[in-house]
Amino acid sequence: MTARAITEDAVLHDVGGSGPPPTQSGGGDEHRPGVPRAPRRAYFTALGLGIATITMFFMALVSAFIVRKGMGSDWQPFALPKMLWLTTALLIASSLTVERARRMLAAGNAEAFATWWKVTTLLGLAFVAGQFLAWLDLSAQGVFLASNPSSSFFYVLTGAHGLHLLGGIVALLYVGLRSWKGIEYRRATAADVTSVYWHFMDGLWVFLFLLLHLGR
Repeated sequence: MTARAITEDAVLHDVGGSGPPPTQSGGGDEHRPGVPRAPRRAYFTALGLGIATITMFFMALVSAFIVRKGMGSDWQPFALPKMLWLTTALLIASSLTVERARRMLAAGNAEAFATWWKVTTLLGLAFVAGQFLAWLDLSAQGVFLASNPSSSFFYVLTGAHGLHLLGGIVALLYVGLRSWKGIEYRRATAADVTSVYWHFMDGLWVFLFLLLHLGR
């Protein structure tokens, strides 16, 4: 389950009755009679299930990485692109900025929230661009997906993480670009759900980066 799907679901319903009542001119955002209001915890439960699924998927890849490396002498280590150090720093910084944005929103400072949220989105995009440049660097060195088992796992692990991170970027854009007039109280749930997913993707990448760097 992607962050975008969870975020969209989170803002289509009231968050357990908290905040002001929904407006009647919100273009379909108002609470419809007969439709139960989903409590805030429901969205975090869904997010938790999604994170658990992603974790199991990557743990399976990591297990395969470790087993394959010990199977024979055809494993050929290669130098990781230096760009990965920069992209790692960018992603760690984005966790700090998204948390700053969330706290600004909780304090009622919507303008500061928008600024820090935008910075987080830009850092996320910069991370993806940096990962792509790292791939180009490897290809220039003649290291491709099918070159060696070690390079195959590098491309698979970084590519899978990048795809899941793109889901987080879509969620960041959704929260940052949507008009929340009249339903500001729903933005808090959407921002919190997206922030937790983003922190998870950050931690996952640090783990994968250390695995690729130390496990060569």
